[in-house]
Amino acid sequence: MSHQTGIPATRELRDFFAKARNGSIRIMKVIIKDEQLVLGMYKEPSQAWDRDYDNLILPLLEDMQPCYILYRLDSQNAQGYEWLFISWSPDHSPVRQKMLYAATRATVKKEFGGGHIKEELFGTMKEDVCFSGYQKFVLSRLGPAPLTAAEEELKQIKINEVTLKTLERFATMVKTEISVQSKHQTMQGIAFPIQESAIAALLLLKEKKINYIQMKLDIEKETINLVHTDVTDILDLPKRIPSNAARYHFFLYKHAHEGDYLESVVFIYSMPGYRCGIKDRMLYSSCKGPLLDVVEQQLQLKVVKKIEIDNGEELTADFLYEEVHPKQHAFKQAFAKPKGPAGKRGMKRIIKGGGDAENGEDV
Repeated sequence: MSHQTGIPATRELRDFFAKARNGSIRIMKVIIKDEQLVLGMYKEPSQAWDRDYDNLILPLLEDMQPCYILYRLDSQNAQGYEWLFISWSPDHSPVRQKMLYAATRATVKKEFGGGHIKEELFGTMKEDVCFSGYQKFVLSRLGPAPLTAAEEELKQIKINEVTLKTLERFATMVKTEISVQSKHQTMQGIAFPIQESAIAALLLLKEKKINYIQMKLDIEKETINLVHTDVTDILDLPKRIPSNAARYHFFLYKHAHEGDYLESVVFIYSMPGYRCGIKDRMLYSSCKGPLLDVVEQQLQLKVVKKIEIDNGEELTADFLYEEVHPKQHAFKQAFAKPKGPAGKRGMKRIIKGGGDAENGEDV
């Protein structure tokens, strides 16, 4: 079983999840401890779910510590009781903790069973996840309230502004891009923000707790998102390259070179040519540079080699080794004195004024 961060649930937590789903538990708190998901605490129901809500949830929220909360509702679906999944990530908690919890959220849902979760709620302040905050969240999911004429006009102005900025951006890209098929970075770059879970994965790769990351662009939201961090052997790399979509890959290349064991991070940019639209090709090419700047300068993750490929078949073990350790061709030619003109030296010079021209005397 693969996890986004490699942080597994303990056997005790899995057993408790199975027990809790029968309805005997109202609330449970899950935390990350010693690089494992463990049960923090739990309580049984005492009243209806809405009356229990604030009494049970709010005391569990610490100002500096993220956590996950699973709260049982009284409604049921085909799989049993429905649950509310709360991701608590307070603003003042350490950035490292927030990223780790964000990247492990999918693992908790998978271990508990996504079919039992009715709603997901994310909060950085107690106002976000208290009962009134949850009610606002539910109402927002039902659809937007009717807008007044003034609000509709303001909304259209904002849409027009975004459209204009997008057109200006792409006009600049078209002017700057010499060739969409070029494998060289020809644009200054567009810095799409990197998803928190992707940042967390990069930090785990830096600590060598995972060995592979795949990322993609969310062009509508203009973000760089994490696809997955499945454990990947060098023989699995070709299978990780989509044949119809561009991707960014980071791979921890473990190998031996000249008697030394090395663990080198390699960046792979895969772009399957014209199977992707021109917009995708331009955006992926443009976002690559700023992404690597963040990785190398801000996260201090050393990338030893940057590779661009068209398809996964190129990623053989020999190819990767030669890319990371290219052969040095340092042959130096000996200096050779230039040869003079071949044959005779040409016609002899004729000097005007008399004398023997052949002997150079005046004629």
